[in-house]
Formats: sequence, C-alpha cells, structure tokens
Amino acid sequence: MTRIKTLHSEWMKDPDYRREYEALEEEFNLARALLEARLKAGLTQEQLAERMQTSQSAIARLESGKTLPSGRTLARLAKATGTSLRITFEQPGAVRKELAE
Repeated sequence: MTRIKTLHSEWMKDPDYRREYEALEEEFNLARALLEARLKAGLTQEQLAERMQTSQSAIARLESGKTLPSGRTLARLAKATGTSLRITFEQPGAVRKELAE
C-alpha cells in the first residue's frame, strides 16, 4: 500500500501539481488551525457543533478545507473552543516578531 506522504512527495516534483498545491497552502493552514483548536479544547466534532449551534457535518467541512469560514464563524469557533481569534497580514517570507525573539 502506498502512503499518501510518499505520493505527495512524488507529485510535488511535478511543477503543475506544486503550483496548485502551493496556491491552496493558506486554505490548508486555516483548516489545520481549526482542527488544532478543537483538539486542544478536547472536543469532538459533535461537541464543537453543539457549542456552535451547527451540525457535525458543517464542522467536518470546515476542518477538511472544503468550506471557507466567515469571520463570524471563526469568532464563534474561537468562543466555543475557549480561544481568542487573531488574524494577521504578513509580508511573504517575513518572520513573525515573536518567532524571531
């Protein structure tokens, strides 16, 4: 059985695949951040959905990256996970101040 990581490594050698993958990097990062917030809060998708007054399938779509959340949805997710929402805009390649210190 071929592992997805192995396939991905091979596919990244293709310039077209790499370009398309990199174009979606921000969406992948957002989906990963949503998933991490839920996991750090110790919640299942169902529990988070209940706190946000939505469905488990809506949470699954957010975490899969298939749906881009609105600012309002991000704020609700932050409240439901006991976190605070922070959105930043950075120059490409810039090192965040707290990482550089």
